[in-house]
Amino acid sequence: MIKRSGILLLVVAFLVYGCKSKQPTVPSKPETPEVVEQKPGEVKETPEEVAKEIPVETPKEEVVIAKKERKQPPLNIEEFRAAWVATVANINWPSKGGLSTYQQQQEAIKLLDFLQSHNFNAVIFQVRPQADALYKSELEPWSYFLTGTQGKAPEPYYDPLDFWINEAHKRGLELHVWLNPYRAHHTTGGEITETSIIKKKPELAVKLANGMWWLDPAKQETQDHSAAVVMDIVERYDIDGVHFDDYFYPYDSYNDGKDFPDDKTFLAYQNSNGKLSRADWRRDHVNKFIKRIYDEIKAEKPYVKFGLSPFGIWRPGYPQSVVGYDQYDKLYADAKLWLNEGWIDYFTPQLYWQINQYGQSFPELLGWWESENTKNRHLWPGINVGMGGDEKNVDETINQIMITRGMLPESKGTVHWSIGPLMKSEMLAKGLLEGPYRKKALVPPSPWLDDNAPEVPQLNATIEKDRLLMNWEVNNPADIFKYVLWFKYEQGNWDYKILDGNTTAFSLQNIVGEKKRAMEKIGITAVDRLGNQSDFKEIILKN
Repeated sequence: MIKRSGILLLVVAFLVYGCKSKQPTVPSKPETPEVVEQKPGEVKETPEEVAKEIPVETPKEEVVIAKKERKQPPLNIEEFRAAWVATVANINWPSKGGLSTYQQQQEAIKLLDFLQSHNFNAVIFQVRPQADALYKSELEPWSYFLTGTQGKAPEPYYDPLDFWINEAHKRGLELHVWLNPYRAHHTTGGEITETSIIKKKPELAVKLANGMWWLDPAKQETQDHSAAVVMDIVERYDIDGVHFDDYFYPYDSYNDGKDFPDDKTFLAYQNSNGKLSRADWRRDHVNKFIKRIYDEIKAEKPYVKFGLSPFGIWRPGYPQSVVGYDQYDKLYADAKLWLNEGWIDYFTPQLYWQINQYGQSFPELLGWWESENTKNRHLWPGINVGMGGDEKNVDETINQIMITRGMLPESKGTVHWSIGPLMKSEMLAKGLLEGPYRKKALVPPSPWLDDNAPEVPQLNATIEKDRLLMNWEVNNPADIFKYVLWFKYEQGNWDYKILDGNTTAFSLQNIVGEKKRAMEKIGITAVDRLGNQSDFKEIILKN
């Protein structure tokens, strides 16, 4: 439809509809997100784009548009792309303890900028490496790995977790907090001060032969304390997920192959008429703790995802050709049960082996875990990007990503161990950006948490000289985490831009290439914090 009033101006509106979520209100984004300017040296997508407010006073040419119902977006652009950022032993961040606030923040920004520019959409940030905190906590001391002294706050003061959350969200990245529920002190963790739980609650901790300290998982006070730490973060911070790795009971090598020293705890259990074997008793405590964490997170903030990254092999012989470490028997971690019961939202087994490695083959193990995914949770394998040698890293990493896409097409995703090798290997980073990660992706939705899509945005479009100017609005902007702007030129394929939820205007070249191909079709979808995408309505343009 065309309206004329002096200047020819076309306004095309989508019908607005939506439905209210069954879940409590979900915060969609940080308070001050911004569109990040492209930096020199980054890969630049075409056609040329400008994200800015549209000047309504400028003369605009007439354009003819027709609407076409099309419920599904033109492309499936969902894939979880994350990297671990380890703080224990200063593996990834900060580079050493005791750096100034400015130095810490600059290092963090460098890591986050890399993830953004290489089209990742999530970061898994370790905030509790040894019963300590890389954030302001009343429950545990400031981390030695942050300041070089356990219990000492950063100077000048800032809250690192709050900083990481805000900077990640500005770059369109989810932030998942990574905690170690039972490790009380690492061998690289400096002096144990009076602020440590080892000194405050010595009855909860045991020392291992290699010098580490571990909280006894079977003690109720251990479980209560670790659960309180998790929920303190969930309640106070605008996080997107909570993440545990493979450390439950410690690896037996940490104690020179000797059994975990919990004789007193098990004897007390037996004296209370307990009937389980010692191994089953240990697994039972870990199982109950995992379910407790899942239930408590969902009771407080249902949209916060809970993810687990256990050792990649459940037991030797599962599947038949697999040999190796037995986490069920050694770590007392029944990860298969957690996946079977759906006590997690995403499951990231550490499949740190090569595709053709007989006995621990990547696709064989991935296929077995998928066969156990009876609740259809996200299965996003953890892969090791530091295989040794640039060419080998590139080939193995990209091949594993492509195998995962092919085997798990309904919810694609990969978590990379770790951000360090990703940044150090220019060949690997380039291979990802020019290959599987050449375009941005949305985090897949989690329909068991909420499957209510946001309303369809109302889109307005006009042509000014050689540019197509677009702006849009929704009735409930707080519900929107991101927008996807879809567009198609004549004789071309559909393309898209993923935009921050605060972006309300965008422009694209209307004519491109030597053949003067005009913009033919456009559309826009809204995405909420859980990845639900609104319906899509196609707009056909005629220049």
